[in-house]
Amino acid sequence: MLSSSGAVCDLLCINGRRFTTVIGVLILLSSVLENGVKASIHEYKNEAFIPRFNSFFFHGGSEGLYASKILDPAKTTLNDDSNKPPNGKSFIRFESITFRRPKEVANRQNEMQQSTGVVEAIILEVKDRDKIGGAYLNSNAICCNPTLAKDGLCKVGEVIIRQDPDNPEWPKRLHASFEGKNEEANMVLETVEINKTGMYYLYFMFCDPELQGTLISGRTVWRNPEGYLPGKMAPLMTFYGFMSLAYLALGLLWFLRFVQHWKDIIQLHYQITAVIGLGMCEMSLWYFEYANFNATGSRPMGITLFAVTSSAIKKTVSRLLLLVVSMGYGVMRPTLGGVISKVILLGVVYFMASEALELVEHLGNINDFAGKARVFLVLPVALLDASFILWIFSSLSKTLEKLQIRRSMAKLELYRKFTNTLAVSVLLSVAWIGYELYFNASDPLSELWRRAWIIPAFWTVLAFLLLVIICILLAPSHNPTRYAYETGDDEEEGISLTGTGVIGSGDLSSKVERKDRKASIAGDHVFGLGEDLEEDKRE
Repeated sequence: MLSSSGAVCDLLCINGRRFTTVIGVLILLSSVLENGVKASIHEYKNEAFIPRFNSFFFHGGSEGLYASKILDPAKTTLNDDSNKPPNGKSFIRFESITFRRPKEVANRQNEMQQSTGVVEAIILEVKDRDKIGGAYLNSNAICCNPTLAKDGLCKVGEVIIRQDPDNPEWPKRLHASFEGKNEEANMVLETVEINKTGMYYLYFMFCDPELQGTLISGRTVWRNPEGYLPGKMAPLMTFYGFMSLAYLALGLLWFLRFVQHWKDIIQLHYQITAVIGLGMCEMSLWYFEYANFNATGSRPMGITLFAVTSSAIKKTVSRLLLLVVSMGYGVMRPTLGGVISKVILLGVVYFMASEALELVEHLGNINDFAGKARVFLVLPVALLDASFILWIFSSLSKTLEKLQIRRSMAKLELYRKFTNTLAVSVLLSVAWIGYELYFNASDPLSELWRRAWIIPAFWTVLAFLLLVIICILLAPSHNPTRYAYETGDDEEEGISLTGTGVIGSGDLSSKVERKDRKASIAGDHVFGLGEDLEEDKRE
């Protein structure tokens, strides 16, 4: 038999089991795109209550909230009738909350009776979850029963709440009553100020079994002192602002190098430029998306879709860049040959999977209903990432082997540095995935919400550092840009590296054989890693 404390924990976690099929994910996506995106403004559209032990509940939302700032009460007050919330105040506002019970239930009531059913709104900080229910009374009940009421411990028909002795008004309890035969009951417009930092949960509950079938509609507005961003997301706005500046600085340095050696630019440099540009767009879009969200309480559909798509494109292009560099493109081979179709196919599939995951993750309500649906889309993205990693390291192994055979020491050194960088990044990624799994498993109720922003921030920083290293290794230089086929075993027609046209395997013939060594030496110098010319000639 579970205790009521365990029952309350179940109430807090039960919303995580909403979506159990892929069909649920598809329904969620279509619903989001059709109805718009809400976040700190939690809307309820004829939602049903769920039975749990001797109570019925509806999860109204959960967010990390910071305590209100101390302000001059003569200058700042909470005004329920004002559409413009005061700065520095943290609160949960109940707006247009309506409960509708079944008509047959309403008809059975006494028309002259003032209260014929009560629905309660319970706001609690997650660490106070043991104060809901009768665990401290050695009872498994969540709602008060006649036995407990007889001892004067609670009132029949109400949720059992043990008030905090240091703050007797919390957990917070609000009421809405049905009158006579009325089918609807309305909550009074009310604002609950938050004066203590914590993760807050809102539940609407009733204890009367006759109210079964009651639906809730309306909305609640949650706000932090600095805006509507949930507490776990608020640091990300500043983070994306700094990352936008970091990408801008990298872009300026790369542009100066690009212009300085523009006559010797190869197609690989254009691809690196595209990744830097996509990174700047991605970070800027996320910053403005979060800033708009913070100001309005709703995620702007247009900016969010652009940010999500930009993020998916940037991830895809970044992985493709790592893959083609590992194959030797731009350093050992001027084309990808017949393998280019496989590379493009993998990129397209990854983009589709990543886009779907980003849509589910960012276009849902912040109360974590949508967040749990992402588990059905994480697996394909993880498998595709694993495919990229295996292909990248397999290609690197072949490239290093060919460079050792040809004794091209400068290129070999470059690829060793590149391989070591990727190996370190993979080890860091595996370690961080382990930490992320531990973090989520040890914090099912988001009690560590103030540190949650670090999880997504790590991947953004890691991707940026990898891009910086690639820019350093493959920076444009003043040396010639002629390259020779050094593979010759799997090439078909491909796209010319320098953009001069299509190169077939027959076009290389004897000229490539005669100039192979000279081109190899020139290629080593392009990236500033050239060895002594006389030493290379002896090869």
